[in-house]
Amino acid sequence: MAPPVVTSVSPSQGPPTGGTTVIVTGTDFTGVVIVRFGSIPATSFTVNSSTQITAVTPAGSGTVNVTVTTTQGTSTQSVPFTYSTAPTLSSLSPNQGPASGGTTVTLTGTGFTNVTGVRFGGVAATSFTVNSSTQITAVSPARSAGPADVTVTTSGGTSNALTFTYVAAPSITGLSPNRGPASGGTTVMLTGTGFTNVTGVRFGGVAATSFTANSSTQITAVTPAHAAGAAVVTVTTVGGTSDPDDPDAFFFYAALPTLTALDPASGPTAGGTTVRLTGNNLLGATAVLFDGAAAASFTVDSATQITAVTRSHAPGATEVTVITPGGTSNPLGYVFLDAPVLASLVPDKGPTHAGTVVTLTGSNLAAATRVQFGAVPASFTVVSPTQVTAVAPAGPAGPVSVTVTTPAATSNGRTYTRVAAPAI
Repeated sequence: MAPPVVTSVSPSQGPPTGGTTVIVTGTDFTGVVIVRFGSIPATSFTVNSSTQITAVTPAGSGTVNVTVTTTQGTSTQSVPFTYSTAPTLSSLSPNQGPASGGTTVTLTGTGFTNVTGVRFGGVAATSFTVNSSTQITAVSPARSAGPADVTVTTSGGTSNALTFTYVAAPSITGLSPNRGPASGGTTVMLTGTGFTNVTGVRFGGVAATSFTANSSTQITAVTPAHAAGAAVVTVTTVGGTSDPDDPDAFFFYAALPTLTALDPASGPTAGGTTVRLTGNNLLGATAVLFDGAAAASFTVDSATQITAVTRSHAPGATEVTVITPGGTSNPLGYVFLDAPVLASLVPDKGPTHAGTVVTLTGSNLAAATRVQFGAVPASFTVVSPTQVTAVAPAGPAGPVSVTVTTPAATSNGRTYTRVAAPAI
């Protein structure tokens, strides 16, 4: 019989501590008495057939020749087995990422030859690429939040562990306030969890004008401009982006309110006048102001109408505005008026038939809406704030009270006397 022939060993590398199970392939493996790695016998071996042996490597170093000895002699072929040192890890970049996985991590170290695995907390990397003997690029698998040991395994063994931290995705539980003007600029307090290493806050996909992470549970953000309507708010950290479908994470952009009319547009300085404000985008009104002073009360009737009651105010023109979450409306003019006062009538007598022109003198007459002789209205002309001319209507002989009415009130009465024509 011929001496044994060794043609290959697989694997051809292993750690210096030994313990690697290898398959030795060749011929004439009959009557095998020993398998050596260099000069050191295998820890154990099993002859599977005349062409295959399974052996366990002893401890060793460097590159050694694998030989088989039988009763017919020892193999002479050069079939090397290399004792490889275990790899070492020196850094991970980045060293944290979302619990959902998918982070591309660069591992730096030594001994990245014949890499068989990269693991994150015992879970195999989704994929990895050996860029060189000192660098690996790996994609993190999904894992629960918290620290995870990252290791590299080669034929030389398993490396030391470095920590990669899995971060839970942030969650929003509330916004205050949750509405503001479409022009932006509202300071909003976001509450929730996982607000660590925040990289972005977005309103409807638009980056917040600015934000400050006050703690892991609170962020202060300033809204950007946005079209009117609901906008989903999201927070992004190294752990990922918060759930965009969370019902607690919506901010409502309100359109700027506009005023088109006031009815009436004037009233007494004593207040108490009910004024109907007409316009657009009036829902959610928080205030109705007369020259900056709040109305005595108001009711939002619809998106286009508010009913407000005036407070007492000094006489003169004022600006009326409405405030909603969408901002402050354009102003419309409202005039507070003193009650009219009549001082004299000239003439204060006249015939029973119509047609006598009477000059009414007094104060606060400019906004006159009616002149009455008793209960009978008269045609009139406002000459000035202190004078009105009226045409006396027909009536029976005798005295009658003349009054002037403005939006503020009805004046005191002055007596006009009708005199019957003499009878013949």
